[in-house]
Amino acid sequence: MQNSTLDISDLSETDVIIPSHAPIPEGGSVIPNGNGITAPTPTPVRAIERPLDPRIESLKQVLERHRQTRQLIILQDFPDPDALSSAWTFKLIAEKYDIQCDIAYAGALSHQENITLVRLTNLPLIRWNPQAKGKDQRDIMVYQGYILVDNQGTTSQLLPLVHEAGLPAIAIIDHHALQENITAEFTDIRPNIRATATILTQYLQAGLLQLDSGKTDHVKCATALMHGLRSDTDCLKQAREEDFLAAAYLSKFCDCQLLNTVLLSHRSKQVMDVIERSLKNRSIHNNFLIAGVGYLRYEDRDAIPQAADFLVTEENVHTAVVYGLVHDEDEEVELIVGSLRTTKITLDPDEFIKEAFGQDSQGRFFGGGRSQAGGFEIPVGFLAGLNANPEYAKLKWNVYDTQIKQKLLHLVNPKNNVLHTT
Repeated sequence: MQNSTLDISDLSETDVIIPSHAPIPEGGSVIPNGNGITAPTPTPVRAIERPLDPRIESLKQVLERHRQTRQLIILQDFPDPDALSSAWTFKLIAEKYDIQCDIAYAGALSHQENITLVRLTNLPLIRWNPQAKGKDQRDIMVYQGYILVDNQGTTSQLLPLVHEAGLPAIAIIDHHALQENITAEFTDIRPNIRATATILTQYLQAGLLQLDSGKTDHVKCATALMHGLRSDTDCLKQAREEDFLAAAYLSKFCDCQLLNTVLLSHRSKQVMDVIERSLKNRSIHNNFLIAGVGYLRYEDRDAIPQAADFLVTEENVHTAVVYGLVHDEDEEVELIVGSLRTTKITLDPDEFIKEAFGQDSQGRFFGGGRSQAGGFEIPVGFLAGLNANPEYAKLKWNVYDTQIKQKLLHLVNPKNNVLHTT
């Protein structure tokens, strides 16, 4: 049999080589290409029209209704990169509708990465002291409404102020599980999304604001969004498709050098001291680590989640809970604050914390969570203060330390959850 050969140089640029046994696509036909080989005629590909997200149109309508107003964006008392970047993005979007927004929080920036992020990006942020009196008290009546970003009001001391002033809730944008039943004109709560930064990036992709790499504030905001997305997805290890698509979009505007500088922020001495205390006081039950770190200053409370992040990496530990008694200088605020971190897929931090610590007299849970992370705050109440007396302070901590352990061990090891102390 004579072998047949094909000279590639004989083919034109439009010729397509396909096997003779290749199926002809439905609706197509074959055309000789002059070389004894046939190719199917291309079948027109129809563009897939994606329906417009109705939430985008709804948000546009809300922003239109509030043109030329001044709004207050409320963050949790200790905002993280996800909250900071998302609030800034909303502020920039609102400016396109002649809406002036102030971003406010009532607690403190104590995580070194957050401090560095705000400082290097000049992120517009107001620390609002709800206990301020006289000339130090801010005028809340200059606002026509408020927006909750990356929270639903349960973690902010500012919410009672806006309720007392009668300000309406304009929007709630969050990725945590539903916590507080606040009625707003626009609500976008998506617990299936890993980061609020992803939601705000989707607003950008939908055209609510066209990012411009030639504008410094746009570049810095995109960098902050990337940091927020990265931090809430555990360096993208927990990211889903929506998060990756958002990160891909932000990569076109992100300042990688700036982001790297933020990520290389060093831990403060206070954080290292809390980590040391958590290592010293930890106990492990069924691969569940519990550590009380005693008294902390209010401005150092972000050391607690950093200690939990560190302890969950210990061998044979899948979940770590770190907590402490947090107080301000005047002892007007005193709380038990705790953080949970887990690598156990079957453990839901939100359900675990709510079951462990329950609700207050008004039906509000003392804490909650999201995938692999959670937190709780429990007011000390009548026992607050008087910490200048060392014996009393020690006794009070022992009471709360024992009670927290009891509630956790009731879930971790229900058959043997009684603590024996000496």
